Amino acid sequence: MTRRIPKPPSWLPLDPYLLALIGTVVLAAVLPASGTGARVAGDASTGAVAFLFFLYGARLSTAEAMDGLRHWRLHLTVLVCTFVVFPLLGLAARGLVPYALTPDLHQGLLFLCLVPSTIQSSIAFTSIARGNVPAAICAGSFSSLAGIFLTPLLAAALLGGDGGGFSADALLRIGVQLLLPFAAGQVLRRWIGGFVARHKKVLGYVDRGSILLVVYTAFSEGMVEGIWHRITPARLGVLLVVEALLLAAMLALTWYGAKRLGFGRADRLAIQFAGSKKSLASGLPMASVLFGAQASLAVLPLMLFHQMQLMVCAVIARRRAGDASEEAEEAVRGPEAAAVG
Repeated sequence: MTRRIPKPPSWLPLDPYLLALIGTVVLAAVLPASGTGARVAGDASTGAVAFLFFLYGARLSTAEAMDGLRHWRLHLTVLVCTFVVFPLLGLAARGLVPYALTPDLHQGLLFLCLVPSTIQSSIAFTSIARGNVPAAICAGSFSSLAGIFLTPLLAAALLGGDGGGFSADALLRIGVQLLLPFAAGQVLRRWIGGFVARHKKVLGYVDRGSILLVVYTAFSEGMVEGIWHRITPARLGVLLVVEALLLAAMLALTWYGAKRLGFGRADRLAIQFAGSKKSLASGLPMASVLFGAQASLAVLPLMLFHQMQLMVCAVIARRRAGDASEEAEEAVRGPEAAAVG
């Protein structure tokens, strides 16, 4: 009799890509790139990041972005949550140093608070919860676009004094490696946009492969520099607790705050899922440019937060969907009961 391998719960989205990320970190720990290999990996990572943002530019529809401006209050709310409230909470966490967090881990936590929101998972969870999907699409797109400009500027302002190495040269490298490819993608979109849309799945693998290369390069540099000796399991445990509190605070603020601002249920769902999440796809390439050899520690909080937000938001989305079903049933029952009476 064969024993069946238990499957993870449906609310635990441990997808193959997450396993690939973990495997990449393990590979970098066991076989880190060094010497000539490190230079080759670094050059390949630089090219991959540039191509990644070129694809972002080619995908973003200007027409869709303009249509989304009709919901400017919703998008402004998401942007404030992403680039104002999150950074303020990250700055407040400075009080945990050195008692709970090391300066390096706090720097990574603060960087996590500066990156833009996600697009794909925000859309997916908003759809599951029966929220305003078009608004989630636009909000995620606006956040990602704004993050290309705002994240480096916020990092230079808030992390410059913490040894992050931010300077005019770092901002120039951000422009050359991220902004120029993105702008080129926007310019060429009218000719290649159809091709990108038709091969969306294949190019998605290119996206993910680029990010895996960035992860390998960053963690290899960290191994060579010996920075992992600075972290203990206890510190990692505290970091997880701090990130759980950060996520809980943002989920509550986006849901109840949106209600106080007068948004309806569908819009509140889009605000909650787009305003409480952070993008691994955007954060990793930026960290590799801004932090250099320190990037592995800088992106560790972001990688942990990314998986945490997926698991928690999956549970919330399914519960919100159940609430929507009950509301719809009650709305149908109401007129029927009145007719019978």
